[in-house]
Amino acid sequence: MIDYRPFIDSLAHTPLSVWQAPLTAQLDTLFATLNDGNLPRFLAYIDQLPTVGKVTFDPNNVTLSATNSLNDKDQTHLRTALRGLIPWRKGPFRLFDTHIDSEWRCDLKWDRVAPHVSDLTGRCILDVGSGNGYYGWRMKAAGARIVAGIDPSWLSVVQHLAINGYVGDATHTVLPFTLEAMTPDLEAFDTVFSMGVLYHRRSPLDHLAELRAALRPGGELVLETLVVNGNEREAFVPPGRYARMNNVWFLPSPKALAHWLEKSGFEDVHIADVTPTTTEEQRTTEWKPGQSLIDYLNPSDQTKTIEGHPAPMRATLVATKPAGAKRLRRYYLD
Repeated sequence: MIDYRPFIDSLAHTPLSVWQAPLTAQLDTLFATLNDGNLPRFLAYIDQLPTVGKVTFDPNNVTLSATNSLNDKDQTHLRTALRGLIPWRKGPFRLFDTHIDSEWRCDLKWDRVAPHVSDLTGRCILDVGSGNGYYGWRMKAAGARIVAGIDPSWLSVVQHLAINGYVGDATHTVLPFTLEAMTPDLEAFDTVFSMGVLYHRRSPLDHLAELRAALRPGGELVLETLVVNGNEREAFVPPGRYARMNNVWFLPSPKALAHWLEKSGFEDVHIADVTPTTTEEQRTTEWKPGQSLIDYLNPSDQTKTIEGHPAPMRATLVATKPAGAKRLRRYYLD
């Protein structure tokens, strides 16, 4: 139903060539057994997108331009098809004269994260919880060779198809997987990003171990997640919901998260950024109607969530998988 062959072919003669066979088998099994009524409906919107002549793509601004302006009919078809794929949570994107003003201003997060990341030129990257691939385009703009996004949401997968159908970049994809479903112990990616995922995991240390197993020795992890203020021993487990989310498990302090990374076998761990989430960065738009951050905060005290917990704050940590290290550090009693 979705042709991933161009991406799989692009892995040849790269460190990810070892992934070609297991990935092919996994996708074949997935599509042979797939029974999801949403995917055909989403793909029908892709079929409605108008054909456009020569296209120019600016990955830094994730903007598509056409040499010849689209006529009114094509603009209407384009906008109707893209609106069929609402909600657009990650972005923003501009497709010709249509501006997709997503719920999240991901450009703001990227501007915070990018200065702390090693040069991405020529790197093979895994983007865990990629959503529709917005950050992957920014990684490509920074020189990445391959970007494999993974996200279990078919809507995110198809939103990426809508963009990449015009861009035509076989080296950037969004695969319909979770990290747990990935081929284990690849040890092949130069850089792994996990942004906005850790707090959804019941076992955060298992998540860190899986991220480490995907990295080559000497590779870099970029980890971004919700945190709380506290010392190196503190983590908050919300009782009930957190900011109306029922799948939030562990919110460590940045220092505690750094210790988790060290205990999980990473080195050169540093806290790159800690920033409260604002209603400028996450908000309701035409492309994501309904509720957003303002509805998740206490209306009389926006330093707290609607449940009375500390309001969302996010930290970015960068760490390295030791070169040649196979065993985790041992700890001994004094």
